[in-house]
Amino acid sequence: MNWNDYEAIWKRQELPVGALADLANLKETFEPKRRKLAATLFARDLLEAGAGLLVAGTMAKVWWHMGPQGWPLGGAMALVLAISGFFLRERFRARQLRLAPGATLLAKVESDLRELQHQRHLLLSLWRWYLGPCLAAMALFGYTVMRAIPPSFWSALWSHPAALAWIGLYVALVLPACFWGIWAANRRVVRQGVEPRIAELEKLRRDLVS
Repeated sequence: MNWNDYEAIWKRQELPVGALADLANLKETFEPKRRKLAATLFARDLLEAGAGLLVAGTMAKVWWHMGPQGWPLGGAMALVLAISGFFLRERFRARQLRLAPGATLLAKVESDLRELQHQRHLLLSLWRWYLGPCLAAMALFGYTVMRAIPPSFWSALWSHPAALAWIGLYVALVLPACFWGIWAANRRVVRQGVEPRIAELEKLRRDLVS
């Protein structure tokens, strides 16, 4: 599950100008951009939900091989499945909010505005509902695996300082850097893609209303 892929999808699209956008161009390009947004969110939700199910299935297989001592993996699986359920719920929400084929341009603009504001909230609160549960699931998985490792392994590991240094480097630097990178990438999506597009649609809505 990598939201850097989501950032790449946004970057392949033309970045929005914001409030300085030309109204005629906004009206001309609105429908193609609306379809692109819907397709992007559809792909994201299904890929993330599928990835969560795959990870949970892998954890279940590890648990089966470990036997009763692998019980903490149940908590890790629950966290991963909760994330998958969240993305599936997003699909149901989008389906319920789908407009009728004959909807007016104003109704479509307002619908996209609500969707983008919702996505901005999700991206800015990523730690609460996505990164935090992922980190907790990884911690439970690591704890379970470490419990199953025989003491002789740890005794042997202490005699290899280089291996200990690499493990410490991964836990202290590499893993936090990966999570920070995902968080920073999605804030860039908000700053460079979502918020300027919201400004464009608000400008278009004001024109349509007036």
